Amino acid sequence: MWTFFHKLSSPQYLYAWSGRLIPWLIGASLVFMIAGLVGGLVLAPPDYQQGDSYRIIFIHVPSAWMSLFIYMVMAGSAAIGLIWRIKVAEMVASASAPIGASFTFLTLVTGSLWGKPMWGTWWVWDARLTSELILLFLYLGFIALQAAIEDRRTAARAGAVLVLVGVVNIPIIHYSVEWWNTLHQGPTVTKLAAPSIHLSMLVPLLIMALAFMLYYAGTVLMRVRCEMLERERNSRWVQDLVRQP
Repeated sequence: MWTFFHKLSSPQYLYAWSGRLIPWLIGASLVFMIAGLVGGLVLAPPDYQQGDSYRIIFIHVPSAWMSLFIYMVMAGSAAIGLIWRIKVAEMVASASAPIGASFTFLTLVTGSLWGKPMWGTWWVWDARLTSELILLFLYLGFIALQAAIEDRRTAARAGAVLVLVGVVNIPIIHYSVEWWNTLHQGPTVTKLAAPSIHLSMLVPLLIMALAFMLYYAGTVLMRVRCEMLERERNSRWVQDLVRQP
Protein backbone atom coordinates (compact mmCIF):
# COMPACT_ATOMS: atom_id res chain seq x y z
CA MET A 1 0.00 0.00 0.00
CA TRP A 2 2.79 2.43 0.86
CA THR A 3 4.33 1.70 -2.54
CA PHE A 4 1.04 2.66 -4.19
CA PHE A 5 0.82 5.96 -2.30
CA HIS A 6 4.46 6.65 -3.10
CA LYS A 7 3.68 6.17 -6.79
CA LEU A 8 0.77 8.61 -6.52
CA SER A 9 3.26 11.33 -5.59
CA SER A 10 4.62 11.04 -9.14
CA PRO A 11 2.73 13.38 -11.52
CA GLN A 12 3.22 11.01 -14.45
CA TYR A 13 1.80 8.01 -12.58
CA LEU A 14 -1.10 9.97 -11.06
CA TYR A 15 -2.00 11.46 -14.44
CA ALA A 16 -2.28 8.01 -16.04
CA TRP A 17 -4.03 6.41 -13.06
CA SER A 18 -6.56 9.22 -12.59
CA GLY A 19 -7.45 9.19 -16.28
CA ARG A 20 -8.80 5.66 -15.88
CA LEU A 21 -10.57 6.41 -12.59
CA ILE A 22 -12.35 9.70 -13.39
CA PRO A 23 -15.10 8.28 -15.67
CA TRP A 24 -16.06 5.75 -12.99
CA LEU A 25 -16.17 8.40 -10.27
CA ILE A 26 -18.30 10.82 -12.29
CA GLY A 27 -20.59 8.04 -13.53
CA ALA A 28 -21.11 6.70 -10.01
CA SER A 29 -21.75 10.19 -8.66
CA LEU A 30 -24.50 10.74 -11.25
CA VAL A 31 -26.14 7.41 -10.40
CA PHE A 32 -26.09 8.08 -6.67
CA MET A 33 -27.22 11.68 -7.15
CA ILE A 34 -30.27 10.61 -9.14
CA ALA A 35 -31.06 7.93 -6.56
CA GLY A 36 -30.64 10.39 -3.69
CA LEU A 37 -32.79 13.09 -5.30
CA VAL A 38 -35.57 10.63 -6.13
CA GLY A 39 -35.42 9.21 -2.62
CA GLY A 40 -35.35 12.63 -0.97
CA LEU A 41 -37.68 14.66 -3.18
CA VAL A 42 -40.17 11.97 -4.19
CA LEU A 43 -40.12 8.93 -1.92
CA ALA A 44 -39.37 10.44 1.50
CA PRO A 45 -42.50 11.50 3.41
CA PRO A 46 -43.16 15.14 4.41
CA ASP A 47 -41.82 16.19 7.80
CA TYR A 48 -44.49 16.38 10.51
CA GLN A 49 -43.39 19.92 11.45
CA GLN A 50 -41.74 21.44 8.36
CA GLY A 51 -43.83 19.78 5.68
CA ASP A 52 -42.10 19.59 2.30
CA SER A 53 -39.84 22.59 2.96
CA TYR A 54 -37.39 20.34 4.82
CA ARG A 55 -36.45 18.60 1.55
CA ILE A 56 -33.77 21.20 0.89
CA ILE A 57 -31.67 19.31 3.47
CA PHE A 58 -30.85 16.74 0.79
CA ILE A 59 -28.74 19.45 -0.86
CA HIS A 60 -27.90 21.63 2.12
CA VAL A 61 -26.58 19.04 4.56
CA PRO A 62 -24.29 17.12 2.13
CA SER A 63 -22.99 20.46 0.85
CA ALA A 64 -22.18 21.54 4.40
CA TRP A 65 -20.40 18.25 5.08
CA MET A 66 -18.39 18.62 1.88
CA SER A 67 -17.42 22.21 2.68
CA LEU A 68 -15.72 20.94 5.85
CA PHE A 69 -14.36 17.73 4.34
CA ILE A 70 -12.72 19.47 1.38
CA TYR A 71 -11.09 22.05 3.64
CA MET A 72 -9.58 19.27 5.73
CA VAL A 73 -8.32 17.58 2.54
CA MET A 74 -6.77 20.91 1.58
CA ALA A 75 -5.19 21.27 5.02
CA GLY A 76 -3.73 17.77 4.89
CA SER A 77 -2.45 18.27 1.35
CA ALA A 78 -1.04 21.69 2.20
CA ALA A 79 0.80 20.27 5.23
CA ILE A 80 2.30 17.45 3.13
CA GLY A 81 3.36 19.93 0.47
CA LEU A 82 4.81 22.31 3.04
CA ILE A 83 6.76 19.67 4.95
CA TRP A 84 7.84 17.23 2.24
CA ARG A 85 7.61 19.56 -0.79
CA ILE A 86 5.50 17.07 -2.77
CA LYS A 87 4.15 18.86 -5.83
CA VAL A 88 1.12 16.60 -6.23
CA ALA A 89 -0.05 17.51 -2.71
CA GLU A 90 0.25 21.19 -3.58
CA MET A 91 -1.80 20.60 -6.72
CA VAL A 92 -4.53 18.79 -4.78
CA ALA A 93 -4.82 21.72 -2.35
CA SER A 94 -4.95 24.23 -5.20
CA ALA A 95 -7.45 22.19 -7.24
CA SER A 96 -9.73 21.60 -4.23
CA ALA A 97 -10.21 25.26 -3.31
CA PRO A 98 -12.74 26.29 -6.03
CA ILE A 99 -14.76 23.12 -5.45
CA GLY A 100 -14.80 23.68 -1.70
CA ALA A 101 -15.79 27.32 -2.19
CA SER A 102 -18.66 26.21 -4.43
CA PHE A 103 -19.97 23.76 -1.84
CA THR A 104 -19.66 26.39 0.90
CA PHE A 105 -21.55 28.95 -1.20
CA LEU A 106 -24.24 26.33 -1.94
CA THR A 107 -24.48 25.62 1.79
CA LEU A 108 -25.05 29.29 2.61
CA VAL A 109 -27.62 29.78 -0.17
CA THR A 110 -29.64 26.67 0.63
CA GLY A 111 -29.39 27.47 4.34
CA SER A 112 -30.90 30.89 3.66
CA LEU A 113 -33.69 29.35 1.58
CA TRP A 114 -34.39 26.93 4.41
CA GLY A 115 -34.10 29.61 7.10
CA LYS A 116 -36.69 31.95 5.63
CA PRO A 117 -39.73 29.69 6.24
CA MET A 118 -38.25 28.19 9.42
CA TRP A 119 -36.86 31.30 11.16
CA GLY A 120 -38.70 34.04 9.29
CA THR A 121 -35.49 35.61 7.97
CA TRP A 122 -32.96 34.96 5.20
CA TRP A 123 -29.94 35.54 7.42
CA VAL A 124 -28.96 35.93 11.05
CA TRP A 125 -25.50 36.36 12.52
CA ASP A 126 -25.83 32.92 14.03
CA ALA A 127 -22.59 31.23 15.18
CA ARG A 128 -22.96 28.37 12.66
CA LEU A 129 -23.83 30.67 9.75
CA THR A 130 -21.13 33.21 10.57
CA SER A 131 -18.39 30.59 10.92
CA GLU A 132 -19.51 28.99 7.63
CA LEU A 133 -19.28 32.42 5.97
CA ILE A 134 -15.75 32.75 7.37
CA LEU A 135 -14.97 29.39 5.76
CA LEU A 136 -16.07 30.78 2.39
CA PHE A 137 -13.73 33.76 2.91
CA LEU A 138 -10.89 31.35 3.72
CA TYR A 139 -11.48 29.49 0.46
CA LEU A 140 -11.64 32.74 -1.51
CA GLY A 141 -8.57 34.10 0.28
CA PHE A 142 -6.61 30.97 -0.65
CA ILE A 143 -7.69 31.27 -4.30
CA ALA A 144 -6.78 34.97 -4.39
CA LEU A 145 -3.40 34.32 -2.77
CA GLN A 146 -2.60 31.60 -5.30
CA ALA A 147 -3.51 33.93 -8.16
CA ALA A 148 -1.51 36.84 -6.75
CA ILE A 149 1.84 35.00 -6.55
CA GLU A 150 3.37 34.07 -9.89
CA ASP A 151 5.78 31.39 -8.68
CA ARG A 152 3.71 28.24 -8.05
CA ARG A 153 5.92 26.80 -5.30
CA THR A 154 5.95 30.10 -3.40
CA ALA A 155 2.19 30.42 -3.83
CA ALA A 156 1.73 26.87 -2.54
CA ARG A 157 3.75 27.58 0.61
CA ALA A 158 1.90 30.84 1.30
CA GLY A 159 -1.44 29.17 0.70
CA ALA A 160 -0.50 26.28 2.98
CA VAL A 161 0.14 28.66 5.87
CA LEU A 162 -3.24 30.33 5.32
CA VAL A 163 -5.09 27.00 5.13
CA LEU A 164 -3.42 25.59 8.24
CA VAL A 165 -4.17 28.73 10.25
CA GLY A 166 -7.80 28.54 9.10
CA VAL A 167 -8.20 24.96 10.37
CA VAL A 168 -9.17 26.43 13.75
CA ASN A 169 -12.49 27.43 12.16
CA ILE A 170 -13.50 23.82 11.42
CA PRO A 171 -14.22 22.71 15.01
CA ILE A 172 -15.93 26.06 15.58
CA ILE A 173 -18.33 25.31 12.72
CA HIS A 174 -18.91 21.75 13.88
CA TYR A 175 -19.51 22.47 17.57
CA SER A 176 -21.00 25.96 17.31
CA VAL A 177 -24.58 24.79 17.94
CA GLU A 178 -23.39 23.03 21.12
CA TRP A 179 -21.11 25.78 22.41
CA TRP A 180 -23.47 28.73 21.83
CA ASN A 181 -27.20 29.32 21.88
CA THR A 182 -27.97 29.47 18.16
CA LEU A 183 -31.01 29.29 15.90
CA HIS A 184 -29.43 26.48 13.92
CA GLN A 185 -30.76 23.07 14.88
CA GLY A 186 -28.51 20.56 16.61
CA PRO A 187 -27.05 17.42 15.02
CA THR A 188 -29.52 14.81 13.83
CA VAL A 189 -27.30 12.36 11.94
CA THR A 190 -23.91 12.52 13.65
CA LYS A 191 -25.15 12.13 17.22
CA LEU A 192 -23.55 9.41 19.31
CA ALA A 193 -27.02 8.06 20.04
CA ALA A 194 -29.40 6.93 17.32
CA PRO A 195 -29.93 9.61 14.65
CA SER A 196 -33.14 11.58 15.24
CA ILE A 197 -34.18 11.30 11.60
CA HIS A 198 -36.36 8.64 10.06
CA LEU A 199 -34.65 5.98 7.97
CA SER A 200 -36.68 6.98 4.90
CA MET A 201 -35.04 10.42 5.12
CA LEU A 202 -31.63 9.28 6.37
CA VAL A 203 -30.92 6.87 3.51
CA PRO A 204 -31.35 9.38 0.64
CA LEU A 205 -29.42 11.95 2.69
CA LEU A 206 -26.45 9.60 2.99
CA ILE A 207 -26.74 8.64 -0.68
CA MET A 208 -26.54 12.33 -1.64
CA ALA A 209 -23.50 12.75 0.61
CA LEU A 210 -21.83 9.84 -1.17
CA ALA A 211 -22.77 11.32 -4.56
CA PHE A 212 -21.21 14.67 -3.63
CA MET A 213 -18.07 12.97 -2.37
CA LEU A 214 -17.66 10.99 -5.60
CA TYR A 215 -18.29 14.17 -7.59
CA TYR A 216 -15.57 15.94 -5.65
CA ALA A 217 -13.14 13.06 -6.17
CA GLY A 218 -13.76 13.08 -9.92
CA THR A 219 -13.61 16.83 -10.40
CA VAL A 220 -10.56 17.38 -8.22
CA LEU A 221 -8.67 14.74 -10.21
CA MET A 222 -9.68 16.46 -13.45
CA ARG A 223 -8.43 19.79 -12.13
CA VAL A 224 -5.21 18.20 -10.84
CA ARG A 225 -4.58 16.67 -14.27
CA CYS A 226 -4.94 20.08 -15.92
CA GLU A 227 -2.58 21.66 -13.41
CA MET A 228 -0.08 18.85 -13.93
CA LEU A 229 0.04 19.51 -17.65
CA GLU A 230 0.60 23.20 -17.02
CA ARG A 231 3.28 22.79 -14.37
CA GLU A 232 5.04 19.88 -16.07
CA ARG A 233 4.72 21.16 -19.66
CA ASN A 234 8.49 21.17 -20.10
CA SER A 235 9.00 17.69 -18.69
CA ARG A 236 9.72 14.75 -20.95
CA TRP A 237 6.60 12.73 -20.12
CA VAL A 238 4.30 15.63 -21.06
CA GLN A 239 6.20 16.18 -24.29
CA ASP A 240 5.82 12.48 -25.10
CA LEU A 241 2.12 12.71 -24.28
CA VAL A 242 1.65 15.64 -26.64
CA ARG A 243 3.40 13.81 -29.46
CA GLN A 244 1.13 10.78 -29.16
CA PRO A 245 -1.35 10.50 -32.06
